[in-house]
Amino acid sequence: MIRSLSLAVLAGVALQGCMFSPGQHLDTSQVGRDGSPESSRIELIPITPKLIAQNAATKVQASVPAELLAFKPGAYRIGANDVLYITVWDHPELTAPSGAQQQIDANGRLVRPDGTMFYPYIGNIHAAGKTIEELRGFIAERLTQFVDSPQVDLSVLRFASQKVVISGAILKAGQQPITTSPLTVVEAMGIATVDPLNADLAGLTLTRDGREYPLDLDSLNSKGSLLHSVYLKDGDQLYLPYNDRKKIYVMGEVNQPRALTYKINRMNLADAIGTVGGLNQTTSNGNALYVIRGAESLETEPAKVFQLDAESPTAFALATRFDLQPQDIVYVGPAGVTRWNRLISQLLPSAAILGTGAAAQNNLSEASSR
Repeated sequence: MIRSLSLAVLAGVALQGCMFSPGQHLDTSQVGRDGSPESSRIELIPITPKLIAQNAATKVQASVPAELLAFKPGAYRIGANDVLYITVWDHPELTAPSGAQQQIDANGRLVRPDGTMFYPYIGNIHAAGKTIEELRGFIAERLTQFVDSPQVDLSVLRFASQKVVISGAILKAGQQPITTSPLTVVEAMGIATVDPLNADLAGLTLTRDGREYPLDLDSLNSKGSLLHSVYLKDGDQLYLPYNDRKKIYVMGEVNQPRALTYKINRMNLADAIGTVGGLNQTTSNGNALYVIRGAESLETEPAKVFQLDAESPTAFALATRFDLQPQDIVYVGPAGVTRWNRLISQLLPSAAILGTGAAAQNNLSEASSR
């Protein structure tokens, strides 16, 4: 009787397990059909060639704002805190008043905070705002009163009046000077050195005159990118955000489920599945490959569940053209036999305990009958 009871209990648990077998399972059979509030909050969309074509038609390519492309820097204009080196040929007392044996910086001429500088024989000169050629000509003209046909040359030893600030996921954050060579966004980011592991390449922001301009640093890989043509000016700020808040979550019956970092603005479904080692060939249900999007805003709009029938490897041709978005959840459901095997693996220890108890009870009954 005890053995029969054990079998009955095990059968009952097994029957219940068929209805509520362990492991996650996404049931889409009633989505949009039963009229329940839960159903109305989910929209099931098959991934088909037609959907791919529609997405491609509506996709907007990242572009550089026209006002940024319109800015073209002119000749460098001297400013406060710049250090100038002025050469008057055949007149070392004017070129290197501290002595030729001194470091070249020791003979530099500092432009004061008020924009003026002192020069022998001439006195105070308002240098700020003048180009190098304008200041050179001004000094040469004034020196003609004291020097016969002065030959004057002028260069900037240290650029300090115009600068940009770069911060975020870079290795060399801080200020960069603007020099006589115009500085582009690409050159500035190259000097600052992007942190390749932690940077959100698609999230670069340029702040100019109180306005923010989004730029996509990853677009440099695209044909015809205009990012090389964006020049910086004094006071610009560049910020490259970290990618720690932009993830793709891959879970379910894949070989290495985990969160993937979303570094750029393009990651397709095949990329994500390939990065985690592909589908588990012994436990996955190829018809249960889902991309869940918008789960974080269910209070305001329904989540979209995109389904790809990946039972055939050829389906991944569609996966290579289905672009993911940050915070997407990629879920691969288990095959029916997988769920049953997991149930059995949990029931076997219970069956063993019941069997041991039944055997012990039977032995006690036999002993008492003797």
